Amino acid sequence: MPALKFCANISWLFTELPEFTQRLQAAASAGFRAVEAAWLYDCDIAKLVDAKTQAGIEVVLLNTPPGDMKAGDLGLGAVPGREQEFRKGLELAVHYAKALDCKRIHLMAGRVPVGADRSAVTMEMETTFVQNLKHAADVLSKEGMLGLIEPINTRITDPQYFLNSPHQAAEILQKVSHSSIKLQMDVYHWQIMDGNLTQNIQKYFPLIGHVQIAQVPGRNEPDSAGELSFPYLFNLLEELGYQGYIGCEYKPLGSTVDGLKWVQDYLNSHRARCSA
Repeated sequence: MPALKFCANISWLFTELPEFTQRLQAAASAGFRAVEAAWLYDCDIAKLVDAKTQAGIEVVLLNTPPGDMKAGDLGLGAVPGREQEFRKGLELAVHYAKALDCKRIHLMAGRVPVGADRSAVTMEMETTFVQNLKHAADVLSKEGMLGLIEPINTRITDPQYFLNSPHQAAEILQKVSHSSIKLQMDVYHWQIMDGNLTQNIQKYFPLIGHVQIAQVPGRNEPDSAGELSFPYLFNLLEELGYQGYIGCEYKPLGSTVDGLKWVQDYLNSHRARCSA
């Protein structure tokens, strides 16, 4: 079976370099064939395209704009009353994605309003999210792109985030019912919220359109100390036939390059298993 493919999240890796254009080249120099990023919207699009071309690297995932982060926004997809802003943000994301030949966009759900009772607003927020996702599906299908929704844990990372479990995400995807919207699995968030990774990955694998990784609980390199056995998880993804990129969305304990030994360890292990 083919080896898994990894992409560098340049919002988290290679932050020793201040510019995203520099990080694109650094990722390529470190052996990555692809990158992903959260928000590139403060960057000149022509400079990004030029840097991508010079580095000879793919861009495989972007996020929709977060909204006004200073005011507490972290996505607008499920926020009632902000539908037009969500659509404008999607339009901007598509513009950047087309220029960078990026085929996946993470459609950020957003936060439960501060002071609101989650259970009291869940139905309204879900309805808003489903409507916005159906709109996004129509837009993205015409562009040959895939929209993704990602559960983010509310125990450590963001207590107010609306979409927080794979089960909730699967129910929303069922209501959207469109092949252009799929599930983004970050095993860091899934482990913190629910555990039971083997069964959850197997159950929801048909819905998964992108994967991200980090060790739990420190959110560091996969081979750092923590709860997760990444050799086991990588083998599981291989057995299931996952063929997409796996995003390295973690905080390096030291320099980014010094923390990449785990990639070579995985590739060596894969070669050994294939030749046995």
